[in-house]
Amino acid sequence: MRAVIVAAAVAFLVSLLGTPLAIRAFTRLKAGQPIRADGPAMHHVKRGTPTMGGVVFIVGTVAAYAASHLALTTLPEAQIAQVDPTVSALVLLGLMVFCGAVGFIDDFLKVRKRNSLGLNKRGKLVGQLLVGGVFGVVALYFPSTNGETVGSTTISFVRDTWLDIGKVAAVVLFVAIVMASTNAVNLTDGLDGLATGTSVMVIASYGLIAFWQYRHWCGDPAYTVDYCYRVRDPLEIALIAAAAAGACVGFLWWNAAPARIFMGDTGSMALGGLIAGLAMATRTMMLLPIIGMLFVIITFSVIIQVVSFRTTGRRVFRMSPLQHHFELAGWSEVNIVIRFWIIAGIGVAVGVGLFYSDFLAAVT
Repeated sequence: MRAVIVAAAVAFLVSLLGTPLAIRAFTRLKAGQPIRADGPAMHHVKRGTPTMGGVVFIVGTVAAYAASHLALTTLPEAQIAQVDPTVSALVLLGLMVFCGAVGFIDDFLKVRKRNSLGLNKRGKLVGQLLVGGVFGVVALYFPSTNGETVGSTTISFVRDTWLDIGKVAAVVLFVAIVMASTNAVNLTDGLDGLATGTSVMVIASYGLIAFWQYRHWCGDPAYTVDYCYRVRDPLEIALIAAAAAGACVGFLWWNAAPARIFMGDTGSMALGGLIAGLAMATRTMMLLPIIGMLFVIITFSVIIQVVSFRTTGRRVFRMSPLQHHFELAGWSEVNIVIRFWIIAGIGVAVGVGLFYSDFLAAVT
């Protein structure tokens, strides 16, 4: 628990204190956020606000992970051996950094071209496929000494199920989840603080799940209860989730309305990649749509809008993603964000509740 607290605290401080430095640096570099010409009129006042702020919480997460391992050196030697940097950390931090790198290229091109187009759809698709594929292979093909891999070949809900799909199909499924998650967070990032606050709740819930798995871990020789979680490196997963959540809270201080800086695609894709990795590493892939309920709703609003317009020529919403529909309906930005956070919190509460109720049903 000490290391988890250290990870969250260090990430929070790095992000809180580092974001003003990033604001000044990106302002000097004229890395301002381009605004869609067809977007809500009220967004045009945000033109020129520094973007690519996701760099700050990516750095904060990695730095906090390193600091948490220094904290672990104060534990007895027998416990230190269990938490050396692992393949789990490589996969989760790698997904965050390299998905963020794809988003950074997109942001850089937007700033350079002075428009909102950035990297084309094919370029984003190739980048997401490469990152998801590489780390999916690492997660499925590199077992630990006890035979456990970061990912699983079985479909998982609150734990692994009986349905084994094999390694190749599992990698394909993971790539699909990485692509869905990165794009979902990216679509949600349309109002000040919306994606950041939602990501805090989702990532923190995975930190709680991972720590619970660590306390009831099949790999712990001191844990002798029949019901345990067969995952790899749950404490590592909890450390990274705590660090990312803490970093996002620090960033939210500056990203809340009126935002002084935007996370950009750098941040949204980094968070989406990490969330997909957390779902895989905790063996709760099919629980992700519930925990990330707001991301799912917003993504489906775009799908519904596109399908409706292409098939009937009519739009279901005034504008998609969904948050812009409510803006055009006259809702204030702060009201939309707070109410959407409530929806996100409900999804997180239901998802964590399902996870915990499975445990209670098994031990009683």
